[in-house]
Amino acid sequence: MKLINRVLVLFATMVGLAGCIGNDIPYPVEEIAILAYEGNGFSAHIDPVTRTVTLTLDEQTNMSAVEVTNVQITEHGVSSINLMGTFNLTSPLKVTLSRYQDYEWTIQATQTIERYFTVMGQIGSSEIDVNSRTATAYVAEGTDLSNIVITSLKLGPKEVTTMEPAPESIVDFSTVRYIYLQYPALSGQTQRWQLYVKPTDVKVQITKSDVWATCAWLSGAAEEGTTVGFRYRLTGDEQWIDAPQVETAAGVFTCKVTGLEPLTSYDFVAYSNDDLSPIITKSTEGTIDLVNGGFEQWSVIKDIIYPYAEGVDPYWATGNVGASIANAVLTEGVADIRPGSSGKTAARLASKYANVLGVGKFAAGNLFIGSYVRNDGTHGIVHFGRPFTARPTALKGWFKYNCGIVDHVSAQPPGETVSEGDADTGMIYIALGDWSAADYGGTEDSPVEIVTRRIDETAFDINSGAVIAYGEMPLKQSVNDWTEFTIPLEYRATDRVPTHIIIVCSASRYGDYFTGSSKSVMWLDDFELIYE
Repeated sequence: MKLINRVLVLFATMVGLAGCIGNDIPYPVEEIAILAYEGNGFSAHIDPVTRTVTLTLDEQTNMSAVEVTNVQITEHGVSSINLMGTFNLTSPLKVTLSRYQDYEWTIQATQTIERYFTVMGQIGSSEIDVNSRTATAYVAEGTDLSNIVITSLKLGPKEVTTMEPAPESIVDFSTVRYIYLQYPALSGQTQRWQLYVKPTDVKVQITKSDVWATCAWLSGAAEEGTTVGFRYRLTGDEQWIDAPQVETAAGVFTCKVTGLEPLTSYDFVAYSNDDLSPIITKSTEGTIDLVNGGFEQWSVIKDIIYPYAEGVDPYWATGNVGASIANAVLTEGVADIRPGSSGKTAARLASKYANVLGVGKFAAGNLFIGSYVRNDGTHGIVHFGRPFTARPTALKGWFKYNCGIVDHVSAQPPGETVSEGDADTGMIYIALGDWSAADYGGTEDSPVEIVTRRIDETAFDINSGAVIAYGEMPLKQSVNDWTEFTIPLEYRATDRVPTHIIIVCSASRYGDYFTGSSKSVMWLDDFELIYE
């Protein structure tokens, strides 16, 4: 009997332990994300940090009936709703993705409809108020408001909007006029807009002035059909200089003034025939040079090569920390400098297949502004960017490139198909923006986080709303001799000042996807920012 009791006690203890063990084993943490989102009449931007999919709808797309034809989520993930079909996105759609944990995502839509209203003899731009559905054009005082000619009118989506009455039949604007719109998104309803033409005593004015270090972007308004332009001068000078290459359209005129000096005060004035606008005075911005743009500073710390001097704040970074696991060096300083350089060192970026204990991984030779945060197994986590508040117009430098044949394909970048035997592609790109660490996962100094284990979700997005200016130079063939290059920066807004700069150089463009050639090598020297 005692033996039986002991057995029962032991069995009960084992069952109890099994129960404890079963309850205490944590589920693995595996984030489930939306990886692709496609359909008719929109483009999609997926932000894995905020777990948001933002659809930019075409003008003709009905926001209340958006067709989604293809959605991809992380393997083994489950969605709380069917993500394909037709959706009403006039308000954000919430969806929960699950496996071991739940992750709430938001699907939202934006739509920009180009609207305009212009009349003959107009002064300046029209005012379009979507909320009140009013469109107002301005003409010179004394204009006969009962005999106005509408030169253009668009208030709804292109190609699918009908207007009643016909715009050409509306000529008397001595009082408000109404026009009625219909298009598919209104579902058979009619939208009423109010049209106004109002006199103004303004002959000419400067409506916008974005002044950079060596140039200024100016916009003005005046009566259509007059001779218009801008003049500028150093503050305190008597002599005005006419700004060249003024572009005009429907009472609005613009130009870019170049050749200004940094940190200098200038006066600007607009003219229309003999009429002058009030003078505005603004100072140009300063310029900021790249830190270690000549790649002269290098150090070796614990057998790892870094692109900065020991004891100084890091500015550039490489993947050498990750490659050091396999005793490999991807990027280093070399004495092979470009002709005429005043320095003694250039940067050499070599892609390699690093192997340790039988485990191999392709790694691109790389150099970027930011920091290498840490290794994540055989993957890496990096932060792009450094603080920067100037507005250059281009990146200039020197390079050589040996274009290898792709011999390692691990993953395919979105929209691309790379196969072994293809020619590799090198890449140099520069971006200015106002990224925040809260939105992009990095730090205050280096705000954009790239996690190669989740590269589909965290790859640098050149179409992000935080990007103010961007330029790139893909390299698709070998360049054996040192060659000078200039990458112009294309600004998406002239009135936004960046907070950070990012420059990324890679001997294998798709190294983040562990795809490229172990024979690709890039040499770089004497980078500088141009302000012209």
